[in-house]
Amino acid sequence: MKRLLNIELQKLWKNTASRVLIISYFVILSFIALLASINFNIIGIDFRLADQGIFNFPYIWHFNTYIAAILKFFLALVIVSMMANEYTYGTLKQNLIDGLSKKEFIQSKFLTVVLFAFMSTVFIFIMSLILGYSFSSYTEASIVFSDLQYILSYFIKLSAFFSFCLFAGILVKRSAFAIGFVFVWYLIEQIIHGLLRWQIIKDVEITENIVRFFPLESMSNLVKEPITRFEAYKAIEKLNNAGVVNEKFYGTHWYEMLIAILWTAFFIFMSYRVLKKRDL
Repeated sequence: MKRLLNIELQKLWKNTASRVLIISYFVILSFIALLASINFNIIGIDFRLADQGIFNFPYIWHFNTYIAAILKFFLALVIVSMMANEYTYGTLKQNLIDGLSKKEFIQSKFLTVVLFAFMSTVFIFIMSLILGYSFSSYTEASIVFSDLQYILSYFIKLSAFFSFCLFAGILVKRSAFAIGFVFVWYLIEQIIHGLLRWQIIKDVEITENIVRFFPLESMSNLVKEPITRFEAYKAIEKLNNAGVVNEKFYGTHWYEMLIAILWTAFFIFMSYRVLKKRDL
């Protein structure tokens, strides 16, 4: 396992574009901390985001993982590029000639995907702790370490999405087309979602129960949007709706995690099947 991972890391670090993207990704992730120092002026009122509770425990776990998940496309570029480079520079064929089996090749890619997801998760965990202890109004251990399911959900979400990108890279071979494939898949899911909701089933609950099994939708459900959970937003909503606040579940059900994990296994398996049948 260590040998397979070392092979992939050497390839990535020796590639300038991949190295720049990886470093840029973690630098940009750290920019979340800059939200703490941003001052806004709205209708003559100055306020700082950090003072509004976005870095309060346990809300910070939800907010930071959601924002960080938006930036996952930087590492997605690295993943599809590393597959494109395998075909472009002939390293895949050379690895097979040197004795690496196709199964081991896919294993090495999957280990890289999991490593990226793990590194990003650890980074967000540490940064959230630092920001939380710096700005949160609540620092009791029972509050600090509640809602940590968002960290696990974030890890599963990244692992699933990167596995999907790996499959796209193997299937399409070219990084630009692979990214296009992911985008087209997203559009197809949205179109089907719209057709089910407005033309075929016309029922919100039934439609949502169906689309939650779609690959990208299942990943999205792991870390739901946190904005409407924010206390300031709830206050505005309560004011606009005569004291009524719409209750929403912001956590992650066990079966939502299971769906994403099954999709991860499916994409890795299909990556192996495509590579196994392909004439290199």
